This record gives sequence, structure tokens and C-alpha cells, in this order.
Amino acid sequence: MATCTFNQAKDLIRRLVSEKGFPDDESALTQKLLWAFVELGEAADAYKKGDSWGDVCEELIDAIFYILDFIGLVEKTQGLRIDVDQIFLDKWRRNMERPVRYGQRRAI
Repeated sequence: MATCTFNQAKDLIRRLVSEKGFPDDESALTQKLLWAFVELGEAADAYKKGDSWGDVCEELIDAIFYILDFIGLVEKTQGLRIDVDQIFLDKWRRNMERPVRYGQRRAI
């Protein structure tokens, strides 16, 4: 697969979860969010240690895996269909309409 949308990636993650026997019921929702945070921490640690950009990005992709898994599990357990591509584009458009450096009061 050369490219994929967020929706396609979500479906691929749900297939992975099913085929590899990962937790896949409503009780796992909190766990999936927590693991996303863990992966973000691992990305920050890899960056701090000077690991390769590939390693840092792989940890970030792990976080995205858990986020998409969470959304897919919400779909499964709540009987919804969530269009992640549309949500992303809507959020991007809203952010593009905001002023320069919105929400940033202090120089970083």
C-alpha cells in the first residue's frame, strides 16, 4: 500500500488488533489512550537521547496507532462510524482561520 487515508489506517489497525488478539472491548478504551501517552513519552525520550529521526518518528506512529485503535474501538462498541479524515480536515481548516500563534501568550 503506497498511501492511505486516516480512515484506511484505522481499518488496518482494527484488523491488526483482531488478528493479533489485542484487547478489543469497551473496557480497553482507557488502556488504549494511556498507551498512546506512553508512546509519546517514548518519542520524547528517543529525541532527548539523540536517537535517529526514524526511531523518533516510529514512536510517534505508535501513538497514532493507539489513537486510531481507540477511535475504531469506539466505533465498534458504540455502533458509530467516525470519519477521521473529515474530522482532521475540519480541525485543520478551523486552525487555519485562527490568528498567528493563537493560544501562545509567552515566548517559547
